[in-house]
Amino acid sequence: MSEMSYSQKIHPGSQFPELKARLLSGEEVELGKPGQDADWRMVIVYRGRHCPLCTKYLNVAEQYLAALKDIKVDLVAVSGDSAEQLQSHLEKLQVSFPLAYGLKVEQMKQLGVYISEPRSEQETDHPFAEPGLFVVNQEGKVQVVDISNNPFVRPELQALVNGLGWIRNPDNNYPIRGMHQY
Repeated sequence: MSEMSYSQKIHPGSQFPELKARLLSGEEVELGKPGQDADWRMVIVYRGRHCPLCTKYLNVAEQYLAALKDIKVDLVAVSGDSAEQLQSHLEKLQVSFPLAYGLKVEQMKQLGVYISEPRSEQETDHPFAEPGLFVVNQEGKVQVVDISNNPFVRPELQALVNGLGWIRNPDNNYPIRGMHQY
């Protein structure tokens, strides 16, 4: 029996870690920093090219870009895939938001996502992150966090985007939830 180790989870309200990954253009992107037309950022951590559910989720996320832009939230997705794996994954992706690659195991640990080993070389050739979704507010703090240990459980994007619109409305004065640590 192998020894169990437990990852540290990112807590709501904490500073999102300063993590960088690369885009296929060669540009380095800081995952938690929004682009110029937004002051919040959604970070989707996905398993990689080998996961058809990730492909579907990312393609669905594309449909919400305009709604996210309206509430000043931009989107980046990242995996532990190599540049070559991401390049070949583009054949199945119809997205215009930035896709970063090369997330290292140490960075996965900083994010607190679950990490899996491939079942075979046909699946992939490296440990990979299970799904995670983080929404980082204008102060660089984690406003929303969702992590899963398998590809079948992820936030439903319509509900999430609607909820973010509600949270972003100053009339609602909605605080970061889940701040108590027991």
